[in-house]
Amino acid sequence: MIRLDDLVAANPGLEVRGAAHDGRYVRFCFDSRLVEVGDLFVAVRTQRGDGHDHAADAVARGARAVLVDDPDSIADDLPALVADDAVLAMERYGAHVVRAWGPRVVAVTGTVGKTGTKELVADVLATRFTVFRTPGNYSGRFGLAVALGGLRPEHEVAVVEMATGHFGEIDAMCAMAPPEVGVVTAVGAAHLVAFGNLEGVAREKGSLLAHLPADGLAVLSADDPRVLALAPRSPAPVVSVGTAPGADYRADDIAVGSGGTTCVCEHDGWRATVTLPWLGAHSAQAVLIGLAVADHFGLDRDTAVEAIGRVAGVPGRLRPLPGTAGSLILDDTYNAAPRSVHAGLATLAALAAGSRIAVLGDMAELGSGAEELHREVGGHAAEVVDLLVTHGNAAAWIADAAVRAGLPADRVAITFTPEDAVAEVVGRLGPDTVVLVKGSAASRMERVVEQLLADGGAVDLLVRQDRAWRSIRVVEPDRPTWLEIDLSAVAANVRLLAVRADGAEVMVVLKADAYGHGAVQVAHTALRNGASQLGVACVPEARILRRAGIRAPILVLGYTPGWQGRDAVGLDLTLAVFDLDTARELGRAARALDSTVSVHVKVDTGMHRLGVAPGEVPGFVEALGGVDGLEVTGVFTHFACADDASPAGVAATDAQVTAFRDVLAALDADERLPALAHASNSAGLLCREDARFDLVRPGIAVYGLSPGPDVPVPGLRPALAWKSQVAQVHDLPPGASVGYGHTWTAVRPSRVATVPVGYADGLRRAPSTWRHVLVRGHAAPVVGRVSMDQISVDVTDVPGARRGDEVVLIGTQGAAEVSATQVAEWLGTSCYEVVAGILARVPRVN
Repeated sequence: MIRLDDLVAANPGLEVRGAAHDGRYVRFCFDSRLVEVGDLFVAVRTQRGDGHDHAADAVARGARAVLVDDPDSIADDLPALVADDAVLAMERYGAHVVRAWGPRVVAVTGTVGKTGTKELVADVLATRFTVFRTPGNYSGRFGLAVALGGLRPEHEVAVVEMATGHFGEIDAMCAMAPPEVGVVTAVGAAHLVAFGNLEGVAREKGSLLAHLPADGLAVLSADDPRVLALAPRSPAPVVSVGTAPGADYRADDIAVGSGGTTCVCEHDGWRATVTLPWLGAHSAQAVLIGLAVADHFGLDRDTAVEAIGRVAGVPGRLRPLPGTAGSLILDDTYNAAPRSVHAGLATLAALAAGSRIAVLGDMAELGSGAEELHREVGGHAAEVVDLLVTHGNAAAWIADAAVRAGLPADRVAITFTPEDAVAEVVGRLGPDTVVLVKGSAASRMERVVEQLLADGGAVDLLVRQDRAWRSIRVVEPDRPTWLEIDLSAVAANVRLLAVRADGAEVMVVLKADAYGHGAVQVAHTALRNGASQLGVACVPEARILRRAGIRAPILVLGYTPGWQGRDAVGLDLTLAVFDLDTARELGRAARALDSTVSVHVKVDTGMHRLGVAPGEVPGFVEALGGVDGLEVTGVFTHFACADDASPAGVAATDAQVTAFRDVLAALDADERLPALAHASNSAGLLCREDARFDLVRPGIAVYGLSPGPDVPVPGLRPALAWKSQVAQVHDLPPGASVGYGHTWTAVRPSRVATVPVGYADGLRRAPSTWRHVLVRGHAAPVVGRVSMDQISVDVTDVPGARRGDEVVLIGTQGAAEVSATQVAEWLGTSCYEVVAGILARVPRVN
């Protein structure tokens, strides 16, 4: 129970305001969605939100009071504790009660293995002491402050996990909970964006040791030279643990089986076999740490060994779960650093006598070495797995490296949605199959595990299952303006369009980087959800796909000059042709490479852009038959008015369909009809059942957008949202002007927000631009001129607008929406141009 008296003692300036309450709180809570009756809600400010905005909701949900540092932003009648800094007030409280109640503190840090080690040590010590342990993933500076709200006077020992993502964080945690025992499990590649290199990681992890008292204990991994090298930083005695010769606590004869891990442990002449119900040879280190800490606290070793044998599994840490069709799922989805992924693969190799499958997501925060570290994992996977499924952009490096290391390409799948990852696995599951699922928290790989569990599988055993996690999407853009691409929407749209195609093949069109949505990701997703071919505008677009490992047929729909012929042939592309000279050049390029180039004849049935006139097609195809190295595999046309439901538009499309059918009939009569005939774009597919032919070419509809106002798109979901953040808010008096040329002047006291997005991102400057964006669910008009990198929006009528607020340029926010179609109307253009015009410097996140 958190008492107001202790909060005041820790924070002498704390002020009690608002409605009276009894000053006793069950715990700290910082997420209003997770408030329970009796909580003290802490209003935390982050770069993306402000807890003060949710204070009233927290009280309505049962919070006894709110801890705030901006009382003017909450209602006067809310029961409130006002501090100079709400988060620091929590830290001061934690430091106060640790010192006042005096638990002996065991602190565990390291790149990997922290949580499991913390749990094992706590279970061992609980055989004699009343033990507090930091719950779940409350492990960083902020998490420790929140967790210490659960410390009670009766706790004799506190076992705390100290995770760190930047320099100085461990020092701050040790100031809250001064350790008697410090454990460092490993120094590896993690958070390299902050630490720079492994030396930086070691420097921060090792800072724990400097806080130990002379009569304390440092426990260091003997198997990690960087950890062992930290020993001089400890004023306390040091013991080493590991498999290395000379370790003070040593393990050998390690065996991993379905029931757990067994090892022989020895120390100072004592030797015993210990069984831990966790998987992985690396878990032997946690056993040794538990024994070392037990010795320091004077526990009987046999008692410690028995406690180790009863330790429960930790969610998301190589936890075995029953999977579909009798398979075994190794749920290792809590997080991923290179060392822990390699440990997971080693466990998979040791455990599985039958089929071994790894589903691996991105590893985050690896800095400039990210590609190399992912590729090292791919090389290891190639030695272990029978099937490798990757999930995410960075994880695609794992797939590529695995193929280069010798894993057959047909046993590697690159995916970008949980559903696609699961689909690659489910058909291969059986009683002899073991599946390792692992990735960083941002990859949300627990969503894959959830779909692989046996019927009735306990979802509550997975990580990140509370209401808050299940309702959010982790976004980590490179700048505060980004696109969110919903590839699950793309997948659903392609499946729906494939049904509409009614047996015709589906070629998904990926021009202009998949209309701004990311061609590689969309291609992989589309091909797993009903598409069999891909269409692009030019050879460079196709080259990007081939380099990403995409082997499906690709048709270059635009003009390919003869000088690109060798490149196109080398990439195994199908090319559109409509003049004989270019066709002959392409044939020569194919012969020079001792190959054949596939071509589709483009027919101009009324669009009058590219193509052969209908009456000339039979002769043209006959002439192509005389070009060595050329194979005619298709014939196609393109509709000009399929999105136009007016009588004139319908008549124009009718004429094109008739002309194309006449061409096909003439080719058939000459026995020169190619295997594929196609005409329908998105509008044709959605509106013309008579024009499906052998293949359809949806483009804009794949992305959930309508080809035109006359074309309904029932069931299709927009896949793109464009977002930014408020960078600054100005309070302006009447008469103040904004932006270049002072084209907008305030006529009332106004609040104007600056947003870091401009015409260099694809937000058009002239002759017209966005009328408004969304801020806090309200329409905020764009005012003044659009700059290269910034716009100004009037937030005078948006209550509480502040720096860090999300800004939606395309998408939804609460019940409000700005659609790409609406923006197109403002700009006097089509939604095609709106989304395809968003430039590459805007990062895409999936």
